[in-house]
Amino acid sequence: MPELPEVETVMRGLSAVLTGQTIARAETRRAGLRWPFPEGLAERLSGRRVEGFRRRGKYMLMRLSEGESVLIHLGMSGRMVARPPGADPVPRIAPQGAFSDARGAGDGLAHEHLLLETEDGWRVGFQDPRRFGCVDLMPTGAEEAHKLLAGMGPEPLEDAFTPAALSAALKGKATPIKAALLDQGVVAGLGNIYVAEALFRSGISPRRLAGTVPGARAERLVPAIKAVLTDAIEAGGSSLRDYVRSDGELGRFQDRFEVYDRLGQPCPRCPGLPTCPGVQRIIQAGRSTFFCPRTQR
Repeated sequence: MPELPEVETVMRGLSAVLTGQTIARAETRRAGLRWPFPEGLAERLSGRRVEGFRRRGKYMLMRLSEGESVLIHLGMSGRMVARPPGADPVPRIAPQGAFSDARGAGDGLAHEHLLLETEDGWRVGFQDPRRFGCVDLMPTGAEEAHKLLAGMGPEPLEDAFTPAALSAALKGKATPIKAALLDQGVVAGLGNIYVAEALFRSGISPRRLAGTVPGARAERLVPAIKAVLTDAIEAGGSSLRDYVRSDGELGRFQDRFEVYDRLGQPCPRCPGLPTCPGVQRIIQAGRSTFFCPRTQR
């Protein structure tokens, strides 16, 4: 599922195309995705000017004229792909798990469930083969009260996310630190990939109890989280299965993973050392966790 860097990358691409533009036409091609579309969604979007975008955790918020916002979640396989004027109107999608060509050979029309067309001819389609994504519409002033956003923790790239703030959120928690960081009420937007990478950079074991992290370990962990997210955004996110940027191209941060999906490979910090078993994999709460047991304590 796309995490913060992927959502941020898509949002920036959409903002560059749509901000300041008027949606000349909107079309819904099914009743909904994970949940039904808001009633009359296409009619309510048509003729509206896009004022800007905001990301909250793993959600995008497209702000419209007349004080409404569109909430967009990509789910497991969702893509928001922008096609310039004159481009092939039929979207192309890659087969799941096949990324030799991000734009693939398959006809994606059956999987494009929402289409936006601007007055200057851009077409933005929400493609979602598995239909775990969602779209909702709300007053802009009520964004934080939306049921999917209410109760979220701080944004990890904002100034409010500090070692002191993380320490307070983790105090007394008896769950492993990896599980705590996946809790969107502790910090917004983190997922399996970037938690593994941040814990490796900070030298903290994913099995360590979260309640033992406040203090000196949080002082290492917070900058590691910020750094790995910043690096991933600069690389356009990570393309492992379904994710592509809004221009249809792949992200490239998967080429820079240090531990995630690197089972059995040498640890970047201790290659060749006889005491290092290499990157290991364990299962936590049904999810794969990758780490170096020698350097992460």
